[in-house]
Formats: sequence, C-alpha cells, structure tokens
Amino acid sequence: MHLGAWLGQLCRGLSRPVGRTPQLVRGSLSRRLVLSSRRRIPEFNSFVSRTNTCGELRSSHLGQEVTLCGWIQYRRQNIFLVLRDFHGLVQVIIPQDESSASVKKILCEAPLESVVKVSGTVISRPPGQENPTMPTGEIEIKVKTAELLNACKKLPFEMKDFVKKTEALRLQYRYLDLRSSQMQYNLRLRSEVVMKMREYLCNLHGFVDIETPTLFKRTPGGAKEFLVPSREPGKFYSLPQSPQQFKQLLMVGGLDRYFQVARCYRDEGSKPDRQPEFTQIDIEMSFVDQTGVQSLIEGLLHYSWPSDKDPVVTPFPSMTFAEALSSYGTDKPDTRFGMKIVDVSNVFRKTEIRFLQDALSKPQGTAKAICVPEGVKHIKRKDIESIKQFAADQFNQEVLPIFLKASRNWNSPVAKLVTEDQRLELIRLMEIQEEDVVLLTAGEHKKTCSLLGKLRLQCADLLETKGMVLRDPAQFSFLWVVDFPLFLPKEESPTELESAHHPFTAPHPSDLHLLYTEPEKVRSQHYDLVLNGSEIGGGSIRIHDAQLQQYILATLLKEDVKLLSHLLQALDHGAPPHGGIALGLDRLMCLITGAPSIRDVIAFPKSFRGHDLMSSAPDSVPVEELRPYHIQVSWPTEAEAGKDSLNQPHQQKS
Repeated sequence: MHLGAWLGQLCRGLSRPVGRTPQLVRGSLSRRLVLSSRRRIPEFNSFVSRTNTCGELRSSHLGQEVTLCGWIQYRRQNIFLVLRDFHGLVQVIIPQDESSASVKKILCEAPLESVVKVSGTVISRPPGQENPTMPTGEIEIKVKTAELLNACKKLPFEMKDFVKKTEALRLQYRYLDLRSSQMQYNLRLRSEVVMKMREYLCNLHGFVDIETPTLFKRTPGGAKEFLVPSREPGKFYSLPQSPQQFKQLLMVGGLDRYFQVARCYRDEGSKPDRQPEFTQIDIEMSFVDQTGVQSLIEGLLHYSWPSDKDPVVTPFPSMTFAEALSSYGTDKPDTRFGMKIVDVSNVFRKTEIRFLQDALSKPQGTAKAICVPEGVKHIKRKDIESIKQFAADQFNQEVLPIFLKASRNWNSPVAKLVTEDQRLELIRLMEIQEEDVVLLTAGEHKKTCSLLGKLRLQCADLLETKGMVLRDPAQFSFLWVVDFPLFLPKEESPTELESAHHPFTAPHPSDLHLLYTEPEKVRSQHYDLVLNGSEIGGGSIRIHDAQLQQYILATLLKEDVKLLSHLLQALDHGAPPHGGIALGLDRLMCLITGAPSIRDVIAFPKSFRGHDLMSSAPDSVPVEELRPYHIQVSWPTEAEAGKDSLNQPHQQKS
C-alpha cells in the first residue's frame, strides 16, 4: 500500500464516530483485555490550536469552519496553495478581494515550506476540478484568516519525493528529510508495529517491560564494545551490545517473562548497512524450550504485522544449519527463489577434468553445482569471466559453466571434457531446461557451498537486471535456522574455539557427551529467524547450570571467568531453565517497508562511517574536560593518518 492509500485508510478511520472510552474495572485479566481492546480512534486534534488535520477533511465536513496548521508545499499563480501536515494534503484558496489583502499577502509571500495557520470554511471544489488522487480531492478551504508562524529560508534541496538527493545531504539535513512522505510512512509504521508488539507481549502474554542499564562492564567474546571513561583512573564502563546478562539475571530473579525495546551498541567500524547503535525487541522467558520461543515469535509477528501487507503465514518452516549450508551456501538463505546447490560428486567420479579430479581425490572433496534458469539468454561471456575471477580471487576455486548444447560452451576445451552421459545425468539430477546454464565447482564442502551461495545471489541480481522476477519484494519468506554448531574455530588461531552465538548458549542435549571429548562437533540450542535472506533475529536456550557455564568459559573458550563472576554466582542460586531471543527492529522494518537501507527506518541514523553528519558527532573534546577521566589523546603520525584515510570509504553507500 502506498502512502496515499495508507493516509486514506487512516482518514476513513477518523471519520467514524468516536465512542466513549470504556471504563476499566477490576476483574480477570481476560475481562480487562476485552475492555482495553475497544480502543477509540486516535484524537489528533486534542491539546493543539488546530481543529482538524489537513488530511482528514472530506465532503462530510462541507460548511464547517476549520483551523489548520501546516507547511506550504505548493502554490500556483497566487490563486491557491497546497497545505501539508503529517496527515496529508489539502487545497487552500487564496482570497483575491481587497478586504482580504493582508491574508493574500501572507499566503503569497511566504516561501515554500513556511509554516502557516489558516482558518476558513470547507467548500466543494468546482465541478470537474476534483482530484481523485488526493484523499481530500473533493473539497478545498476558503480562507478567512491566515498567520505566518515561521518563514522558511532557502532550502538545500527541493522538498519533493521525486527529487533525488544524495544520502550524505539527506543525513546532513535530516530534519528536512523527515518531512518526506516515505520517511513519515516508515517511522509511523515502525511506531505502530512496536505498539502492537507491546500489546501482544504485555497485555496478552504477561511479559514485563523492564529497562536495563546502558553503563555496564566489558563482556568476553562477541563484537567490540564502546568504552565510556569513569573518573576512577584506568576504569571504564562499556555500552552493552545487548542486555544478554541482565535478562538472564532477571530470570534468576523470578521475573519469569521479560521484554524490552532495547538500545544496543557495537563498535564495528565501517560496515555497510550497519549502525553503531541499534534497536532490538529483546525477550527472555523461564521454563521454556526452543519450540516455545519460536511459537511466541511467530504469534508476535502475526499479531503486529502491518495490515497493508499480506498476512504472515504460521508456523514458519525450519531448516538445520547443515541443510542451509548444503542447499543455499549460507546460514541465512533467501527461500523466495530456487537455484539450490546440488551435490554432483557421483556424476564426476570418473572425469578427465583436472580440477574435479583433484578435489574429489581428497577426503573432504566434493563437486557441486547450481542451475541458472534461462542463463543462455541472459548470461554473457563477460559475466562468466567475472564469475570465474570472483571464484579465483575470493575462494581460490575454479568454476565451469556447462550448457546443454555443446556448441554454446564458447569453445572451452574443459567444457568439452564433460561426456554425454555426464550431461544427461546432470539434466536428470538438476532438472535442467534447454535455456539453463549450470555453474559447476569443486573443493572442500563448506568452502564450495559458500562460493556457490554467493554466486547464486550474484546470478539472481544479474537475472533481475534483465527483467526476470526472482525475489518478489512483496513476498515475505520466513525461515527458522536451527542446530548451529556451538563452537567455531578462531580465524586467527584455528586450533582454538570461539562461541558461534555467545558463550551463554546451551549445548544440544543429544551432544552433551561430546562436550568433553570433541567439542567442535557439539550442536547448540541456538536458533536464527531469517526473512528474505536477512537475519532478523537470533536466540537460544541458555546455560542455567553454573558448573557447565564455568567449564565452557574457562576450559573451552579460555575466557577470564572473573569478568562474569556475578553471573556464575547467580546461576548457583537457583536459576530456572530459561531462553530467549532478540529481533532486530531496524532490519525488520527495513524489509517490511522495502527501504533500500536501515538508515531509512531510523529517525537519526549514523552514516556509513558511524558519523552524525547533522551535528558532526563524534567531536573533539577540550583537554581540560579529559583530565577528570585521566585520559590523554595519542594523535596518529602523518603516516598513520594517511594510511587510515586510505582505508576509509570516500562516499556514502547504501
């Protein structure tokens, strides 16, 4: 639904009779829920100087005296103007008679985007001049009085949705960018979704909304945290990357069901489409298992899902981490389209193709392929060369394109080594059509799947630029990914382990015996929620046994348990079994609205480099203000500064 339709729906709601607010009485929870569900329509005109919003007036208001406040969006020939507020647009007739000269002067001389207050009568537009594209298109306002509340200076860009602005300019003048219809829609829809989530969790399922501290201490593992200096020499707070420890401690404290719209912080540097501060829907429950958490989230999303989107279908499908990697090459697969990875090792056990021979001769070697639909029509020689270069540079692997018709193999001597029997077996195994192209590669299982997973997405991008529709933006494909490994080898030291999720995740009950002999094979009770190829949530059942938690931290992860002594002590004082999840609100709203970036669903986001371009934060601080915190700035040398500037991006990216 577009903004106009959405505003129209809201305005239709405003025209309904407003009933009395039901009086809440004491009684059962169900009784109170029934009463609270009879909510009145929001009253947008209470406590303010206007009588109506610009977007709510209809033919039913004809003859009424109204007072409106808003921004001048458009003016034509000094005869009429369009007034805009958060609710919509309305046409205002500028009086032309001499007795209204002062009103005409105000409305004609005020620059566009000036704020005015007008009073007048709602009248019908002349026959044939109605505007069916405007919800208020049947009426206009005959103005009697006008007041200029604030004149607008020259704008840095035109306030029109179709005028393209760079993201840097939009962020620099964010207070102006917020006036756009798309930003208004995004932020109001976000508010609506969060309110429905609160209703579902607190009113329907007894969750307690609890705020947790922002100033905390350093947490082992995970992302880098922002440090906040204290007045004690050498001691710092950390901004929490999530309220993980606090929500577990709330379960130990017997709160049973916790919920929070939580602000979280991660010092991740310049990462595309990430924010140093972000928002999570944070949830924790006692006496729950994985199925219970998943059912809760499915119900939560179904209840809070915007009415202008196709309804959420539950339950969501589920897939193991191993299945996701084998079929899609990633732990966050986009299941809106096919092109699944297929193991073709048995097809090429006897082959003269050297790179296939080398890969399949090794214990972990495998041959895998994807089928690109209608690739013959859309994939050009330069695209194949680009794919091969990517595979060589990023994965040190070869990729072989195979066509059904040998004549289409561009005289490739390697492709000619694929026998007719192998070609027929590929057709049977992968259900290949005549216009399809097969991309074949071989190597270690995980690496090969990862390569084809990336090529799958690259080919989808390529096909969509040619007009094929593979990923319908109006389709919402949810997926649970489960049975993740509990540990992963550290990149910098593969013989050491690190937590795949976080160190408080419980091992899979079936794999507990492996924890003390082959910990790298242990699965976890960790689950991710994926939507259209993006991870929008992650959670786990937690460790509630202090001895098990200490063993994992100290023995397997080699972490300093003193940093978590408070949590270990709490687990030793009657901690109930518990688990939870956190939904990434920014990412979720980005996908729901179809916004190109999460910055388009956040009121005041940071830039790609983590800067606030509007206020120029972060900013320098005078030396005298640093002294109480016992901090001195170590300025980089010219060489270090030059190297750092080369590593920074030179433009904003979505």
